[in-house]
Amino acid sequence: MKNRLLLLNIISIFLSLSCFNQSNLDNDKILSTSILKKEKIEKVQLSEQTRGINEEVILTSTSITAISNGDVSEWPISSTYWGNVSREAEAIDLSQIKNLQSPTTDRYSDQAISVTITIICDGSAFTSASFDIGQPPKELKRLYEAIKGNSVKIKKSNFKS
Repeated sequence: MKNRLLLLNIISIFLSLSCFNQSNLDNDKILSTSILKKEKIEKVQLSEQTRGINEEVILTSTSITAISNGDVSEWPISSTYWGNVSREAEAIDLSQIKNLQSPTTDRYSDQAISVTITIICDGSAFTSASFDIGQPPKELKRLYEAIKGNSVKIKKSNFKS
């Protein structure tokens, strides 16, 4: 009887240690996944194209570059503006950005400017499917608005006709 009790205690201790180790492995997996999810956004580029129009706004942590039909302008970016844009870019599932569907298709018949957003993250480029200007897929709406909020005002003051 004493041997059985001792054997049961040893088995229960062994099982509890095994479960404890599994729990630690699960916690490590969750931690490493959350660390991987914190990707470093290096650059965000908004491209607008149609017949006769080719405009780009390229945002990095240090500068804004605006290109309008070949005319290039560059200036420093505010940390607040970059913070807003990079935070919105981090919230997007970059592996799915190319599959996001546009709510409208006017760009197919030149009724609207075609827009794409490219996000450079940890050295890899992720480019969205095209969408009509002002009509991004719902998953890109906040990023699009964060970019356009300041860049439209900036472009108008730097590109004089």
